[in-house]
Amino acid sequence: MIRLENVSKIYPGQGEPVIENLNLEIQSGEICVLVGESGCGKTTTMRMINKIIPHTGGTIYVDGKDISTIDATELRLNIGYVIQEIGLFPHYTIEKNIATVPIEKKWDKQRIAGRVKELMELMELDYDAYAKKKPRHLSGGQRQRVGVARALAADPPIMLMDEPFGALDPITRMNLQNEFIRIQARIKKTIVFVTHDIDEAVKMGDKIAVMHQGKLVQFGSPQDILTRPTDEFVENLVGHNRILKRFSLIECRAINPSAAVYKLDSERAEIIRRIENFERTSSFPVIGIIDDDYRPIGYIPMFKYEAGDETPIEDRIKKIKPIQTIEDSATLFDALGRLFSSSERCVFRMEPGGRCTGIITMGDLFEAVRVNG
Repeated sequence: MIRLENVSKIYPGQGEPVIENLNLEIQSGEICVLVGESGCGKTTTMRMINKIIPHTGGTIYVDGKDISTIDATELRLNIGYVIQEIGLFPHYTIEKNIATVPIEKKWDKQRIAGRVKELMELMELDYDAYAKKKPRHLSGGQRQRVGVARALAADPPIMLMDEPFGALDPITRMNLQNEFIRIQARIKKTIVFVTHDIDEAVKMGDKIAVMHQGKLVQFGSPQDILTRPTDEFVENLVGHNRILKRFSLIECRAINPSAAVYKLDSERAEIIRRIENFERTSSFPVIGIIDDDYRPIGYIPMFKYEAGDETPIEDRIKKIKPIQTIEDSATLFDALGRLFSSSERCVFRMEPGGRCTGIITMGDLFEAVRVNG
């Protein structure tokens, strides 16, 4: 979908090129993350793809066409663009912001209205609550969702995303990363994603292009980058905690939780049996408790009770407020963060729709380190 052949960029009056002999190929439906230190040329590379910055040498192809033969406005109207500062028009309503490109492309009003509603639903923004509001009435995370919706509005095959979540607080950033990964699984856009954060690159990218001083120093899957860094620069960028970073490559649904989950009412006899047979040497010190609709209630810390203790089951359940949950599409890195931030012994793994599929404990994460180390 995107191919750069021997691309260079030299600014007038500068002897050294900003980009030098760059070769890169991005397949349809991939997220390719450009990562590197400030000034390495990653944002320049991205902006050359939609001709915001003209390239000096080489050739850039988009969907098989040399972009030098395509009108810049036409090219940009078919490429979604999301930036860190979001860039919403403050005097436009949310729905008009999202509709910006479809209006420019002269879609009819009914089609535009349908598309705006569809995208607001996709971004989990209630249409009735937010469509007529101005950007100043939204939180930073909500404005970022609107920015992504605007980039998607005309259904472009390609999206460019320049530090899209960089200005957000860590929790909002993690949530939006997870939401975007979920959305990308449905829409399958070809995405060039710029970040300076290697953790974000590993989490978001199907492929990672590591750049240094205007050159591509390594290109490959996150697994390749983490396990086989090509030189000292990439090794330092990745850091010494490469095993922990690999947590970002494993979805919560991919592991088999060690601790059991039981329904409080219909599986009460099994809960009692587990309590009676619990051994303190067990590596499974908790069990999860859910209701008959698979909604989390809490967990029982088995190690707290001696043999023969007659404390009722209901009184043994630690009911966390709020209940610590994580989507099964989230990563083990997210689960690790949730466990540390809550100081709880487990987090409930959830399917879309709110059905619990198990609990993840710190022991499960240690096992993941062992298996994937």
